[in-house]
Amino acid sequence: MARLSPALAAAALLLAAALLVPAEAVCNMSNEQFMSCQPAAAKTTDPATMPSDACCAALTGADLKCLCEYKNSPWMTVYNIDPIRAMQLPAKCGLATPPNC
Repeated sequence: MARLSPALAAAALLLAAALLVPAEAVCNMSNEQFMSCQPAAAKTTDPATMPSDACCAALTGADLKCLCEYKNSPWMTVYNIDPIRAMQLPAKCGLATPPNC
């Protein structure tokens, strides 16, 4: 059986810990709330797909200006999110998108 390199073992341990510890809210959204919006913002989703009620509820309480700062984040790729579609979600939920977002 092959042994993991120390760096790979440390990364695996950090990933396991991250999965076991509840994530803190980012921009007033929990990981569960982010994931409720992922289907409507996914790269593979039809652009006309409307966000779920759960997603719109999450966005209502979110700090949208804060979320704008993540539109070029590498995490978008990790979660298969199209930044353009993600930035369209507030409007699809009837919310105003912050200027310069």
